[in-house]
Amino acid sequence: MSGHKDQVGGADLVVISGPSGVGKSTVVHAVLEREPGLRFSVSATTRAPRQGEQDGVDYHFVTRAEFEKLRGRGGLIEHAEVFGELYGTPVAQLEAARQAGQMLLLEIDVQGGMQICRKFPAALEILIVPPSLEALRERLAGRGTETAAAVARRFAEAETELTVARRSGVYTSEVVNDKLERAVEDVVRLIENHRRKR
Repeated sequence: MSGHKDQVGGADLVVISGPSGVGKSTVVHAVLEREPGLRFSVSATTRAPRQGEQDGVDYHFVTRAEFEKLRGRGGLIEHAEVFGELYGTPVAQLEAARQAGQMLLLEIDVQGGMQICRKFPAALEILIVPPSLEALRERLAGRGTETAAAVARRFAEAETELTVARRSGVYTSEVVNDKLERAVEDVVRLIENHRRKR
């Protein structure tokens, strides 16, 4: 995998992570609208599409066999299993960004973010956090799409993920998603500062 660093410098990567329910997807979509020099990395996943999600836009929805085949031939720069489903970043996303002269933005879980940091230490890694754990619990329950047991499991996983992310030292920047516009402005400022350093 060392060749990937030659294809796309780590300074051209922006990683945004955060626990389930923190609103990172909403932040990411708003940031992409503000920053035309960014390319969104479309991850591959074995999970089923949620309402409104489009294949090739939100994710590349694949079977477990297809995912394993892609991973087996070195086609992923990172991968992780989350809630029993597989997620990964195709190498092709890096090449496409390089050819377009863009920075690649990855919205991935903490496991993936830690893998990226090991391979691309110059990447900008941002952790989106809730204003409080209680606020996160309320957001997860407010979705209304899961049972109380599933919400409790997601909350426990989210709490663990926050702890692991903070202890890892990978995420040098944290953005609190309390007010969406403020969170978006904070992320945009971090990206612009990172771009200037390049």
